[in-house]
Amino acid sequence: MDFQFSKEEERLRRDIREFAKENLPDHHIGHILDEEHSREAWAFSMTISKKLAEKKWLTLSWPVEFGGLAASEVIKTIFSEEVGYWGIPGTTMGQAGTSWVAPSLMLFGSRAQQEKYIPPIASGSEDGIWCTGYSEPDAGTDMASMETFAERVGDEYILNGQKVWTSCAHFAKWLWLACRTDRNVEKKHHGLSLFIVDMESDGLTVNPLINMVGGHVFNELFFKDVRIPAENLVGVENQGWSQLMTALSFERRIAAGVTGIARRLFDELLEYTRASGLISQARVRSKLAGLAIDINCLRLLSYETAWKADQGMTVIHEPSRNKAAGDVLMEKLARIGADILGSYSQVDVMQKESKWTKLQGAFEHLYYYCIGMAIAAGTTDTQRNIVGQFGLQLPRSY
Repeated sequence: MDFQFSKEEERLRRDIREFAKENLPDHHIGHILDEEHSREAWAFSMTISKKLAEKKWLTLSWPVEFGGLAASEVIKTIFSEEVGYWGIPGTTMGQAGTSWVAPSLMLFGSRAQQEKYIPPIASGSEDGIWCTGYSEPDAGTDMASMETFAERVGDEYILNGQKVWTSCAHFAKWLWLACRTDRNVEKKHHGLSLFIVDMESDGLTVNPLINMVGGHVFNELFFKDVRIPAENLVGVENQGWSQLMTALSFERRIAAGVTGIARRLFDELLEYTRASGLISQARVRSKLAGLAIDINCLRLLSYETAWKADQGMTVIHEPSRNKAAGDVLMEKLARIGADILGSYSQVDVMQKESKWTKLQGAFEHLYYYCIGMAIAAGTTDTQRNIVGQFGLQLPRSY
């Protein structure tokens, strides 16, 4: 078993590190979805996104015919890990198009849809920014219960309903929407379809959802007689469930990025304990050792998944396994980091540019967001159920 990376893979890792040093502020630590909180942060993110697109780093594993480099899944995993470690913006929900919209369109989108929507995504332009409309007030983890309805009328669909927890809707140009197109079905998983919706459509309202610390990432969407051209139906009408599961499998392949974020915060936390003398405490050393083991386990799991995909193996439960492990890790990291750092930023308020104050801010941000991120793309227990059914071949409970 060879755990060594090739020269090409190590060169990419070095190139990304140099990119981060050249384009990011000193002592920069990325925060999850931080770029969506303000227009200033968003503008900076888009600047970085365009630079990444010029190097074709946004589309590393895409086929060459779609503007990619046809790189291996291991290469893509290395990129995601380094992006997470250095906190490089411009690659997360605002670029959902690179992660699951465009790959899905390559599989079941029409040629016209591919030619219209994929190039702007690949270029990192404003016209290639997407948000994703899955969750509803009464349909979160149980997405088959969604009730937002699109009725076919001539050459259009008339859309009515509501979506919630829609990240990046306040900046996105397009909406990747799942909704119901047939209410008279035997099973609720039937009668669903996927659509492309212009975010400037008449009848579409975006309301911000401000969290308890003033952050703005999520939104709720309201549709009142929104007209969607029939050509914006993705794939086959009423066959959206299988397409939706494919898109979600792309979205759940985030373990490498989570590993990168965790490794960076762990490295900074370890340096703080050494500088402050806390490393001398057995309690602190024990917690850090546990974190190091968990982070390296998740890292190996993410590379195993990438290796299997490169070998042509069918990857079904592995992304869910990794997502669940990442959810648990990030909450554990947030709690331990907050405990070790304590109230540093409160007692050292005159040192707001101190790297330790910035580190405290990073852990506070993670502490607030880790619970919500464990729900995104399906709850942790949902991922465990997928592992049980497809990985362990356990019978379903009824």
